[in-house]
Amino acid sequence: MATTEDGARPLARTSWDPGPLPGTGGAAPVRRPAPGGLPGGPIVKHSWEMPLVWVFTALVVAASVTVPVYGPPELTAVAGFVVLAGVAVFLGRGMLYARQRLSGVRVTPEQFPEAHAMLVEAAAAYGLRRVPEAFVVLGNGVLNAFASGHGHRRFVVFNSDLFEVGGRLRDPEAFRFVLGHEVGHIAAGHTSYLRMLLSSVGSVLPVAGATLSRAQEYTADNHGYALTPDGSRGLTVLAAGRYLYPQVDFDAMADRAAVERGFFAFVANALSTHPVLVKRFAALRDRSRPGRLFR
Repeated sequence: MATTEDGARPLARTSWDPGPLPGTGGAAPVRRPAPGGLPGGPIVKHSWEMPLVWVFTALVVAASVTVPVYGPPELTAVAGFVVLAGVAVFLGRGMLYARQRLSGVRVTPEQFPEAHAMLVEAAAAYGLRRVPEAFVVLGNGVLNAFASGHGHRRFVVFNSDLFEVGGRLRDPEAFRFVLGHEVGHIAAGHTSYLRMLLSSVGSVLPVAGATLSRAQEYTADNHGYALTPDGSRGLTVLAAGRYLYPQVDFDAMADRAAVERGFFAFVANALSTHPVLVKRFAALRDRSRPGRLFR
């Protein structure tokens, strides 16, 4: 299912200034026009994502309500679990947002202006009504980023070590892909309250819940690829870290998706909330088919 329309107006893209570090008062970001539409083509959700969402929804509703011959529907223990899960998700999202606001460095036009310009670009590319907030938090060596929300707010968080890829390591397209991936989660509805509740309930079924999560990750990758196809190869940072990743052969990793087989490899992938890297790289290279969820 496409989330952007063909023929969208061309977007003005920004690249990281190769001079001073972001936020240090350097020159304004260099603007360069993108050809018509998105550089990587239209954005498509993974073909399994919405069917899995509807199946999960139907299972939750069916398990939550029993209909007797006479009288109104009777709520079951499953319904009580869903209510508790809903309260937990609401409270958890609120606390998560509060922690970022209280401890994270906010990305603004004055603080990390180049990254903020990329954020605005991605929001416009995906047709979002509001530009998500963004924060940088201490990574302590961990490469991670995530998107979430609370109420009508949506936000993206980058660990400082991953943020360095676009800044100190001078690889703006790799960072743009990661940013596009995370904003893609927001654009695809993955950070909505109902989707988060469904994912929380679905996590009770390890394989099924993980499969929905992997489908959503492929959808987010499709967003990142549409924003910057070249930047997708920078995802090797997840395989070798922020210093060694330029030496990683992306295609060699993608080739291994066809040969890394076997029972334990199947189980490891089936239980993973993110596509294993060799399959993820293969999906980014071969745009003719959806990412592999199992084999």
